[in-house]
Amino acid sequence: MDTERFLNETTLDQLVSESGDREEYETYYRDFLADLRHLLVNCENATEKLGIVLRRAKFNKNFAEETLYQVYHTCINQFFYPKQEVYEEDGRHSYTGKDAIIFHKPVTPELRKLVLSNSKIFEYLREELHYYETDYVTKKRMKSM
Repeated sequence: MDTERFLNETTLDQLVSESGDREEYETYYRDFLADLRHLLVNCENATEKLGIVLRRAKFNKNFAEETLYQVYHTCINQFFYPKQEVYEEDGRHSYTGKDAIIFHKPVTPELRKLVLSNSKIFEYLREELHYYETDYVTKKRMKSM
């Protein structure tokens, strides 16, 4: 189940009614949905920018590196550190084979499945793009000196 389809087909009322206590869950799910919408928009923007990188007649390495750096910060970091803090990553779990995402409240099975399947994708991307978290910034600093 992908994020866009989930957001298009799921309402706040549906999530709250599946979880029971309206007072306990309404704000939590509202924040959760807001984080998912922001993540989706940032990922769509990143996809467009990556398309530009690949479609240019002459490959621009600096633009590509900057774009990948932005993908790392606006998509990957936003997934693992959501603004509303509706879940968090516990890196120790990934070493044990357990899910690394810890939800702050029990969530619906569909939402849980969505986030956990996305976590595998974002974890792979984070490993592949880790260079742009450290070396890219170092290279930029070195050029400015």
